[in-house]
Amino acid sequence: GWCSGAEEESAAASFVAELIGGEADYSPRSDYSDRLRSRSVDPAARADSVAWTLKVQEYYGFLPLTAYLAVNYMDRFLSLHRLPQEDGWAMQLLAVTCLSLAAKMEETLVPSLLDLQIESTRYIFEPRTILRMELLVLTALNWRLRSVTPFTFIDFFACKVDPRGRHMRYLIARATQIILAAIHDIEFLDHCPSSMAAAAVLCAAGETPSLTLLNPRLAVNWCIGLAESNIIYLFSLIIGRGEQLLPTNAAAGGWKEGKNHSSSGS
Repeated sequence: GWCSGAEEESAAASFVAELIGGEADYSPRSDYSDRLRSRSVDPAARADSVAWTLKVQEYYGFLPLTAYLAVNYMDRFLSLHRLPQEDGWAMQLLAVTCLSLAAKMEETLVPSLLDLQIESTRYIFEPRTILRMELLVLTALNWRLRSVTPFTFIDFFACKVDPRGRHMRYLIARATQIILAAIHDIEFLDHCPSSMAAAAVLCAAGETPSLTLLNPRLAVNWCIGLAESNIIYLFSLIIGRGEQLLPTNAAAGGWKEGKNHSSSGS
């Protein structure tokens, strides 16, 4: 685990700093969110695809990372390629394809390509069509599917705010919930995964009575490469979005902080 002795923690910090150094390679192009705002990429079609991905993730009990990766692949592809916009079939095909790729990366049991197309899909695509699209997406992403995401960092950051590990399960579950809720929102696309992870963990810590005195400015000391201004901006943005991103504790699998967190739970 991340919460170990000083030597292991130093090695973990170096490893995390290395990941931060390469995380931009797994993000959409820097002009992508502006293109969504100007509607050169259709923000409503993206929102529908994200909502569908999360529904399927919930239906099949996929990992949160699987849904996040599917949206990451979709955003990276859309930042590089224009899709035909008529009737919305191309966007739906892309969403199904990206979820299929993400499920193959992360899930032990992957539904068939036909079974994946549930939850009110307007079109049903033949498996061979999806497989052809997979190749197109893989080529566009240079086969880089093992993305660096906020989930890469949350265990390490949770350890930084809670070195004794008493609230780890809650912090990780709550930060995960915030990160998934934020993938709907294009304002978060301009910021790197490490900053998003740090801001989400800080928000989760702010709801934990014994951890509430955390100053977001101190997060930059957790490891080399973290961007203080980004973390503070995202922390404020999450708080500002209120109920959208911080629904009251139906949170974190229903755990109520302080009741059942005696274990380190990593």
